[in-house]
Amino acid sequence: MFAYIITLHMVACTAKALIMKIRNAKELGLLVRERRLELKLSQAMLAERVGVSRLWIGLLEQGKSSAHLGLALRTLQALAIDLEAGEKIATSVGASPKIDLDKLIRSRTSR
Repeated sequence: MFAYIITLHMVACTAKALIMKIRNAKELGLLVRERRLELKLSQAMLAERVGVSRLWIGLLEQGKSSAHLGLALRTLQALAIDLEAGEKIATSVGASPKIDLDKLIRSRTSR
C-alpha cells in the first residue's frame, strides 16, 4: 500500500518558494485564507475569480471536507498555488530514513 503526501508550492513576490505539507481539509483551508489575505483579496473577490459563491470560499477556509475537489483546485490556481503529490517515505514518527551511504556511493561509482 502506498501513502502519498500533498505538497503545495507558493511563489511570493520575492520569487521565494514556500513548500507546505497539507494533511487535511482544515490545513488546506488555512492556507487558502492566509494566501487570500496576503493578496489583499476579500472572500467575495476570490469567489468572483474562481466562479463560486462567497459562502463556498468561507466553507473551504473553514476546512469543510465536503468542498468539491475541482473547485478547490481552481481556487488554488487563482491564488497562484501549485499542487504537487509524491510518494511519502515510510518512517517511524520523528525518525529520519536510514540511508546506507556506502551502498549509495557504490551504486554511483559502478556506472
